[in-house]
Amino acid sequence: MHSSIYKQTKAAIAELCEKAKLQSGNIVVVGCSTSEVVGSKIGTNSNPDVAGEIFEALHDYTKNKGLFLAIQCCEHLNRAIITERKAVPFSEPVNVIPQPKAGGSLATKAYAGFDDPVAVEEIKADAGLDIGFTFIGMHLKKVAVPLRLTNNTIGAAMVLAARTRPKFIGGARAVYKEDML
Repeated sequence: MHSSIYKQTKAAIAELCEKAKLQSGNIVVVGCSTSEVVGSKIGTNSNPDVAGEIFEALHDYTKNKGLFLAIQCCEHLNRAIITERKAVPFSEPVNVIPQPKAGGSLATKAYAGFDDPVAVEEIKADAGLDIGFTFIGMHLKKVAVPLRLTNNTIGAAMVLAARTRPKFIGGARAVYKEDML
């Protein structure tokens, strides 16, 4: 099962990054319920082994593309973010180290797997994956646009995706950059 989890995760993150047209230096936020991935109700069956496969796929892909990966903790840590310190150089860290049942298995793996991990209360990501209905929207930039992925499951969990875009400012007569592309 685990090799398929890695492959499904890699396919989902690759599709998200392609459709969102992410560039080096952009931030991707991921929320994940490993309980949902293994077919259980969110928060009931945290699985560090599955989290390891998911983290490895996400980290391998984003690092190769020059993207920053941000992992959302569970509600027990108020959905704090675990990321590399260099992704958020001006953010104020919070004092927490996630555990499988207090922060979530994926956040725990991220904290152990990043070179210089830091926990912060919030982030403004350019795109994101929500694996198992974990509500990542609070960590996306202001204008989020849903993306339909072909690769929309990992294990038994549904995968939702979003990208962001700059706000449109002005009225009906305004010319927007996207209109000129």
